[in-house]
Amino acid sequence: MTHECVFPGRSLVLGRLVLAAAAITVSSASTAWGWGAGHRFVTEGAMAALPQWQKDLLGKELALLGSQHCFIPDLVYAKKEVRKYAMMDSKPDKFYLVELHLPPAPTESYEILRYFMAKAVEQFKAARVDEGARYLGTLSHALEDWGAPAHSVPGDNMFTLMKQFVPPTDEYRYLPMHSPMEGGTFTVDLGDYKPRLLGGTVEEAAFNLLHRVQQSTIHARAQVIPIMRALYAKDDAASNAAQQKAGHVDAEVVADAVYTVLCLGQSRFEPPAIEPLTRVDLSQRITLETPTLAWPQSAFFSKPYWGHPTRGVSMRGGKQAVAIRVKAADDALGDKPIEDAVAVGTKTTLTYLVPPGVYDRLEVWAALHAELGAGGNVIFEIKGADGKTLAKVQVQGDQPAQRMTAPLAGQSTVQLITTTGSADSTHNYAVWARPQLVKAEK
Repeated sequence: MTHECVFPGRSLVLGRLVLAAAAITVSSASTAWGWGAGHRFVTEGAMAALPQWQKDLLGKELALLGSQHCFIPDLVYAKKEVRKYAMMDSKPDKFYLVELHLPPAPTESYEILRYFMAKAVEQFKAARVDEGARYLGTLSHALEDWGAPAHSVPGDNMFTLMKQFVPPTDEYRYLPMHSPMEGGTFTVDLGDYKPRLLGGTVEEAAFNLLHRVQQSTIHARAQVIPIMRALYAKDDAASNAAQQKAGHVDAEVVADAVYTVLCLGQSRFEPPAIEPLTRVDLSQRITLETPTLAWPQSAFFSKPYWGHPTRGVSMRGGKQAVAIRVKAADDALGDKPIEDAVAVGTKTTLTYLVPPGVYDRLEVWAALHAELGAGGNVIFEIKGADGKTLAKVQVQGDQPAQRMTAPLAGQSTVQLITTTGSADSTHNYAVWARPQLVKAEK
């Protein structure tokens, strides 16, 4: 949960008293901040999905994760003894981190997830289950807040802008809506959901967890307007239903995170869970050009039309979606539409985060759309974090797709860049087909 000062000139001491009072309310299980009591609903739903061996490992901490530990980031003003579980070494003078409540840009989000996963794993490896569970509580809280509707609108935590899009009733005209937006009562039952292993190392797990929670944030945004309308109409059932939808996805993400931390902490992995992690489909991942998880106009390309990258389809003239097909020199790409591909124009830059020491290389096919790009001429270039070119090809006219491989050793990011190869760029319907981060073969 976050706090916005309506009167910036007021005393910080007064503000802290208010925060402390509210945090005490949280500890008594009322619907206070963040998800409010929803933190408990979500965390308990996630814990119920864990395998029995992990429940046994947690012991009494299993119940405490839902009743106490998942509230830790909201309690740092009221309870000094829990502050260390919500602090980061990189910010030693700060015990309240707004980033644990509002999702920051992807690179910082990754570092937060990596840090608290590492802290928890360290404690479980040392058999300090109580300490590890507290770090899990902080991690769970951040994931839950990042996937909460009340925290999902960038720069509008009190919904003053959203009220211009969804005009309020008189009751809500002047009322900051953060607290009403996160209120409500719901239950989370994941049924037969089986938590997924996110990685064999903390770095890999944090990378994949970032993707999971970004999807949770996007899902939560779809519940914002339904909740606002339900609040205006005093329809508690509709509001609770929308909260429950977000809470359910949140709980799946938390279950995956906790399951993975405990697997790492015990070095216990099921072989079938490891195999899917050898390759990552980059076409599904959020680029660093979209810090709010939506394409800004500054990242749009101008040719062959004005638009943004799209997965699985090219846009004919920027208006009509056309399935991605490319010409291939062999059967490697098949002759069916390709969903795991990103259609772009020129110039376009796609920057992806790369966790250190996890992946050996990037593999991708550079191509022009088989129909729309027949007259195109595009230079495809892959660059590392240092700006050096790792691979480069040019595809023209009806040439087949070309496979590119770029080494990732020492890279923290990788860029996929398309530029025009001729003065005429009206047919530059470019495609990055099947971009994958690949681990080294063992």
